[in-house]
Amino acid sequence: MPPPLDPILACMLNLRRATAAAAVDGLWFSFFSTTTTAGGAMEEEKAASPVSRHIMPHLLNIYGSCATARDFEIYAAHATFEDPLMRAHGVKQIKSAFYTLPKLFGESKIVEYTITENETAPGKVEILIDNKQHYKFLGRAIDLASLITLDVEDGKVVKHQDWWDKKPLKNRDTVSFPVVGRLAEATRRGAMLLTHALMGCGKDP
Repeated sequence: MPPPLDPILACMLNLRRATAAAAVDGLWFSFFSTTTTAGGAMEEEKAASPVSRHIMPHLLNIYGSCATARDFEIYAAHATFEDPLMRAHGVKQIKSAFYTLPKLFGESKIVEYTITENETAPGKVEILIDNKQHYKFLGRAIDLASLITLDVEDGKVVKHQDWWDKKPLKNRDTVSFPVVGRLAEATRRGAMLLTHALMGCGKDP
């Protein structure tokens, strides 16, 4: 015999109240994980938010060396991208940074990832992507653990960082000697400007 209706309704109402209270307090989180099989199929996706569902396919193309100009529309015009090698300002420089991937690597892709999403303010979301990246360089396979952080405002990425080995980027705020951090920042900026020039200033292929 099925249980009485009243307890079920009471349970649902309590769940809705708890969810609403968490959202009001700014503690609502969305979480899902995805892995790729050998054939490239995605598995184990759970509760992806609209923001993540929109951004992730484009981000996978960008890291997978198959990006088009449309994929970079996830970025705001003033967005920044930074990893241990480069710091890009604006969409054109971000394009240059990622258009180098197929020129350097025989293969590049994110093979598995887990996402944690936090709504930090109205219209603002922080997305953390714990992932594994796979590359082939001169026939040698390279697997890299990484933490990608995305700051999203009104559906657009305004800040994108890639922490290799899940270690924060070296800058004036994260190292013991600020001058060393400034040198690291300047080196990444110089590498980006050189790459940008070599890649035709973000020209689409």
